[in-house]
Amino acid sequence: MDKKSGNRTNIIGASEVGYAISAGMDKNSVYKTNSFYWDTTRNDFLGAIVLPFYGAFVSEESWQLFGDVSGKKMLEIGCGNGRSLQYHGERKASELWGLDISKKQIEKATQHLRTCGLSAKLICSPMEEECGIPVDYFDFVYSIYAIGWTTDLEGTFCRIASYLKKDSVFIFSWSHPIHKCVVAENNMLAFKKCYFDESWYSVSLDEGSLTLSDRKLSTYVNALAKAGFVIEQLIEQSDDKIIQSWEDNSDFAKKAKMLPVTFVVKARKL
Repeated sequence: MDKKSGNRTNIIGASEVGYAISAGMDKNSVYKTNSFYWDTTRNDFLGAIVLPFYGAFVSEESWQLFGDVSGKKMLEIGCGNGRSLQYHGERKASELWGLDISKKQIEKATQHLRTCGLSAKLICSPMEEECGIPVDYFDFVYSIYAIGWTTDLEGTFCRIASYLKKDSVFIFSWSHPIHKCVVAENNMLAFKKCYFDESWYSVSLDEGSLTLSDRKLSTYVNALAKAGFVIEQLIEQSDDKIIQSWEDNSDFAKKAKMLPVTFVVKARKL
């Protein structure tokens, strides 16, 4: 890997981290690095990125993208600790399915859902790979701050399309790419990264390391179109009420007033 210092924002966009190095993208290496992180590192911050929250300052309660899910079959890509599946289970979804690259997260989700009196079919696999998920089966596939980890965006979107029934819905959120380019510095916002740079990089975070890429918004839009989706909603606006409730009016909250830090897409399979 070629070393290249620079400031990058963290995976949930809540602060800046001080050092990152550019990395060539070998999917097996990415799988190993990222699954090891989720298997071994505490991730209490996940409370900020499970439903009803899509990520920083955007909530399902404000936008109602899912609507009534009673009787619906739900699949979550990157199910983590299972709390977003719990959200839908408590709203009477008929089937809960989850996929995650981390064995430890699958174990946490299994235990958590069992404690909640809910059952789910949980599968440990990279989202890019064939893993036995049924096709033409689900009413909703969704992903809360997980899609950005894929090493093959177009391939992943095509797989997700195959899981969905015709006219069914795919909803996902991720850190807004413009947010990943801008840092708060001396009471100002400054560009620290080229928006068009989609190269992979490794970053140290919470006593572990992760490998990821900051894709342009157009990359997501074009990949959705290629996979046979039509976008129904694209959300970039932060919720003012959530910003106002943020503790101490932090630099991050101030930043969210000026530019989007999270984006959410609702798309329908044609």
